[in-house]
Amino acid sequence: MPGEVLFEFVQMGQVMRVAAIDEVTGTEVFVITPVNASRLHMQRLAHAKLMKKLGEPEPVAEPKKPGKYA
Repeated sequence: MPGEVLFEFVQMGQVMRVAAIDEVTGTEVFVITPVNASRLHMQRLAHAKLMKKLGEPEPVAEPKKPGKYA
């Protein structure tokens, strides 16, 4: 069972290196994202990669509401 997830952000030019670390196991993964991506998007991407590595099931995405272009 994963514990609290810690995030580390390091900007390297036009990209951001985002590390996600499981506090309990010490397992760490990282992703590279565009520096202009939202911080929330960066965290979600890194968190999803960490959960996959830890063997946790991915959360079910909420269905999109039908709209004009759906």
